[in-house]
Amino acid sequence: MGADCPALAFMDFEASSLARSSFPIEVAWVFEDGRSEAHLIRPAPGWDDWNPDAERIHGIARDVLERDGSPHDVVARRMVEVLADHDLVASAPSWDGKWLSALLRAAGFPRHTLRLRDTEDAQRNIARRLLAGVVHPDAIDAEVEDVLVLTGVRDRHGVPAHRALADAEEERQRWMAVRDEAARRRALEK
Repeated sequence: MGADCPALAFMDFEASSLARSSFPIEVAWVFEDGRSEAHLIRPAPGWDDWNPDAERIHGIARDVLERDGSPHDVVARRMVEVLADHDLVASAPSWDGKWLSALLRAAGFPRHTLRLRDTEDAQRNIARRLLAGVVHPDAIDAEVEDVLVLTGVRDRHGVPAHRALADAEEERQRWMAVRDEAARRRALEK
């Protein structure tokens, strides 16, 4: 990434539902170098929302969370400990941000202790950074969009796994595909 940019961490949550009162049940992150962590989250007191349709999608039963999940505050502390100096990205930052905020607040952290932005922004940034200086400034926006389209970022056809680690890794793979294609084009232009 470069000394002036924090390293990326690709993040994903699974949740109890998509309702307003939903809560995070699983979180995972994958660093640029492929290191990763995933945690089932034992619900905090008062986290009662549960949708059986959501359970059918992610396949995580509430009793599994109660039995095998890590306490919500332990997961939140771990996230703050290892992610505070990273640029956090997610494919659905409004949803994932909602669940990140709920987890942080339930553990006593300010809701903006960690912030997410859209993975597609990170993809555009890496393509633009690699193509700057070799593509004419008037053509760089079109070239970046071409890289995104070519690598399948904008018109994704794959179905998410609906498990946090698999989905976070898929986001990392997409970002790497954009990075690699932009680097290939940069080498051709030099």
